[in-house]
Amino acid sequence: MKEIGLGIIASIFFAVTFILNRSMELSGGSWLWSSSLRFLFMVPFLVLIVFYRNNIKQLFYEMKKQPFQWLLWSFVGFVLFYAPITFAAAYGPGWLVAGTWQLTIVAGTLLGPLFWQTIQTKNGQTKVRSRIPLKALAISSIILIGVVLIQVERASNLPLQTILIGVIPVAIAAFAYPLGNRKMMEVCGGRLDTFQRVLGMTLATIPFWLVIAAFGFVSVGAPSSDQVLQSFIVAVSSGIIATTLFFIATDRVRGDQGKLAAVEATQSTQVLFVLIGEILLLSAPFPNGLAITGLFIIVCGMLLHSYVTNKMNSNSTKLAVKQKKVQEL
Repeated sequence: MKEIGLGIIASIFFAVTFILNRSMELSGGSWLWSSSLRFLFMVPFLVLIVFYRNNIKQLFYEMKKQPFQWLLWSFVGFVLFYAPITFAAAYGPGWLVAGTWQLTIVAGTLLGPLFWQTIQTKNGQTKVRSRIPLKALAISSIILIGVVLIQVERASNLPLQTILIGVIPVAIAAFAYPLGNRKMMEVCGGRLDTFQRVLGMTLATIPFWLVIAAFGFVSVGAPSSDQVLQSFIVAVSSGIIATTLFFIATDRVRGDQGKLAAVEATQSTQVLFVLIGEILLLSAPFPNGLAITGLFIIVCGMLLHSYVTNKMNSNSTKLAVKQKKVQEL
């Protein structure tokens, strides 16, 4: 499935977030600046893209119709996602943050009942509450086991306080990101493209990022030039490229909870890329046998997700063809 491929590519660029956030903290940068600068840097790029595509007016029209919804779910999807992640990076290594972030694999699947989907019945179309896709949940759980194996031995060398500070904020982020993303897809209803939606969510959260930046200035002073540069790289790599690719993938399958879970499960590959990045850039130790087993399980889980999703697509196509033939008769 093409959407799974987009999700994996997005994971490569998302991995930059965990590596550079940890790098900034190790060099004395504050998480307050790491979080706020990313989104402040994103604005001009997104404005230029949406303006070039002549879609600005439509975006503002949609935001004006439901301002509270935009503020609420943008806050959940962006602020409650990124602020806790950068905070956790200040107290724990990037691999621990990236590993804990994989809770989003299961979180996205469990959120299904909070949403409604349109189905075709004999009496026409009707909306029903989505169910938890058990098959997708089972596969996602297998991937999560692989993630846990990667973390076990390395986490055993850390103090409990470090683990808790590195885990709890990221667990909040892991549920906030898919919830905010899915709710905003529901609010937009397919009327906006991915660039418009990302820009709208970014603009809606600017007041919150300015407050966080103000706290940063008061508490630690202005950011260093090195932190500004690395935050800029994160903004382009993770904020623009990765977020756009991931949102495109989720937009395409937003009507199917099983396929949506498969796309969200691609974020598990971030652990692989973060491990590689930390080994090359931050001199992190090479994974041991248990961690390699975990990596193998993650890869197998992703392949299984891809297989099941492709099979679902094939069955859906065959069913559509049969229904068409019946209608023609």
